[in-house]
Amino acid sequence: MEPAAKQLYDTALHLPESERAELAARLIESLDSRIDDDLDAAWGAEIKRRLDEIDSGKVATIPWSEARRMIMGEQDGSSTD
Repeated sequence: MEPAAKQLYDTALHLPESERAELAARLIESLDSRIDDDLDAAWGAEIKRRLDEIDSGKVATIPWSEARRMIMGEQDGSSTD
């Protein structure tokens, strides 16, 4: 990593988490400036479908803490390791 990039990185690490997340998202967006209209439309339709399912009661949401526990394979708040 070039010294200027290293300095930016070190500075960015001192930002609050929300600002680091926004910065990371903007940097990732800057890597691919091409916009695929078909893909954008497909994601828009998928998002609408999922929101409609939630609004209709067809599916229920769960809290992030529970989803994370399921993803990480934890049970009752403790790891399965």
